Amino acid sequence: MNQRRPFLIIIIVAIFIGFILAWNSFTYTIKSGEKGIIFRKFQGGLDLENVYDQGFRVKWPWDDVFVYNVRFQDDSGVMTALSKNGLTIDTELSYRYRPVASRIGYLHDNVGFDYHGEIIIPEIRSATREVIGKYLPEELYSSKREAIQDEIFQRTAAALKEKNILLDAVLIREVKLPTNLKAAIERKLEQEQASLEYEFKLQQARKEASRQEIEAEGKATANKIISSSLTEKILQEKGIEATLKLAESPNAKTVIIGSGKDGLPIILGDK
Repeated sequence: MNQRRPFLIIIIVAIFIGFILAWNSFTYTIKSGEKGIIFRKFQGGLDLENVYDQGFRVKWPWDDVFVYNVRFQDDSGVMTALSKNGLTIDTELSYRYRPVASRIGYLHDNVGFDYHGEIIIPEIRSATREVIGKYLPEELYSSKREAIQDEIFQRTAAALKEKNILLDAVLIREVKLPTNLKAAIERKLEQEQASLEYEFKLQQARKEASRQEIEAEGKATANKIISSSLTEKILQEKGIEATLKLAESPNAKTVIIGSGKDGLPIILGDK
């Protein structure tokens, strides 16, 4: 009995290992954020249309399962290109991408797992060279940066879509120019900014001068109208009205009738 015990232990261990191997051969698990496709060895090869969601599944042991990460992934790289005037420019780009989940069978059949290196990087590099080649360095460095970024994205996204890859964004993180060219561009931008500031001040001065001129013309017109409407009789009438109001006040005063200029009363009051 004691001689059979090691033999029984070996058999039990072998059965256990065989069970584990058989279990792994017949089952597979797709995790969160993943999709799977199956290569059926005796049933037509790679199943292009059926894409399997996350979870625990069963398969024949001779079939192969390929699992793809379908979440958005980030990467970056430096792309070298020639500008419109022939200068070499290094542009650091970051981009976000993922495979089209419902088409990973076709992606696997045509490219495979290394679709990033074989498809995405070459397409972004090609689009970057084509777009940057249409612009001058100062445009890439300042005014046209967003337009260039958007054009690179549009070109690359269209090319990747045909290959079952979704490009979500492309961002220009840094533009590397020769030191002397960068300094010259910065000086030019500073001069343009100073010129715009000076032009703004001139416009403000013109507006203020125009406002003062209009205000002066308005006052002159008003004075002209008032002067033309004030006759001698109206002035005398206004003077009499003012005299009557002052005479009615309780303050001590002396009113001399008809002794003032133009016959208006003279009012003498206490100081």
